[in-house]
Amino acid sequence: MMPRLRRSMLFIPGNSPNMIQNAGVLNADSIILDVEDAVSIGEKDSARNLIKNALMQVNFYGCEVVVRVNSPSTAFGMKDLRVLSQSKPDAFMIPMATEKDIIKADQIITEAEKKAEIKEGHIKLIPIAETAYAVENIAAIIKSSNRIEAVLLGAEDLTADLEITRTKDGDEINYARNKISNICKAYRIQAIDTPYADVNDYDGLLKDTIKGKNLGMSGKAAINPRQVDIIHTAYSPSPEEIEYAQNVIKAMEDAKAEGKGVFSYEGKMIDAPIILRAETVIKKAKLAGIL
Repeated sequence: MMPRLRRSMLFIPGNSPNMIQNAGVLNADSIILDVEDAVSIGEKDSARNLIKNALMQVNFYGCEVVVRVNSPSTAFGMKDLRVLSQSKPDAFMIPMATEKDIIKADQIITEAEKKAEIKEGHIKLIPIAETAYAVENIAAIIKSSNRIEAVLLGAEDLTADLEITRTKDGDEINYARNKISNICKAYRIQAIDTPYADVNDYDGLLKDTIKGKNLGMSGKAAINPRQVDIIHTAYSPSPEEIEYAQNVIKAMEDAKAEGKGVFSYEGKMIDAPIILRAETVIKKAKLAGIL
């Protein structure tokens, strides 16, 4: 089964009523209502209540709604999970993820789902790999809960942890991108790339997005609505890719009708990986509303 489309995941400050109210029309595949970094300690409780009410009252027009909570190892984080689970978000994003934090989050959510009579397992988890430990132990973190559907790479905190400079070119995070994308593919979940910090550099954003995609990422986080369409351009199948995929599938169907087990298209033998790639392109195009 093709997972939920997450080409873009847009961060929305959890203490901004206007932005939350309009979040569903910003064209992102997922929105992340943020009660962690975007909210000061003095505003945590009010932001949590705002998000709780928004989850129950605001029309997000089918957009996936994720809440980035505070760390489950803190009192704020545990309260975030207990209170907000009752409002049935699609997923929680867990910062500075460790196996211990994921297990704790899972336990709190399970208890809250039972209390609110929500189907167990409905609420998903998306850990953020933003420390050297998380990158090196991402497989163990993923295996800590069956709720995990994706992993987000957090490059700003990661490079701070590594004591290296974060650059626009992003060469310093190639290893982390590669490792996270490879492990995520192995566990059949999505790898979401780190946000691009310069919201006015559209050429740089497109270049960085394509680089992450070429390293195996499934989508990219955004910190400004203006970044969403550019990210979608990079992560959506192009008309040429769609046409090629359709032709490959047609050639396969024609070969089957003729009783051929092996066939070629445009002078090239078509094998199982090429067919799988073509099928994936068509599925993504349909999910994106292109087909």
